[in-house]
Amino acid sequence: MYLLVVIVMVSTGICYTLAKRKGLSTQLWVILGAFFGPFAIPFLLLARPGTNRSR
Repeated sequence: MYLLVVIVMVSTGICYTLAKRKGLSTQLWVILGAFFGPFAIPFLLLARPGTNRSR
């Protein structure tokens, strides 16, 4: 159980960092990272850079 929590926390951190670098919505990608875990990271890597709408 603790391993699952750690994996989700690491995934959300990675999603936040990558989304911020790409100029994407950090809130959206943190939620997706928390919900889908490591499965959200490849989709974020494939996402096109954009303007940051979370500001």
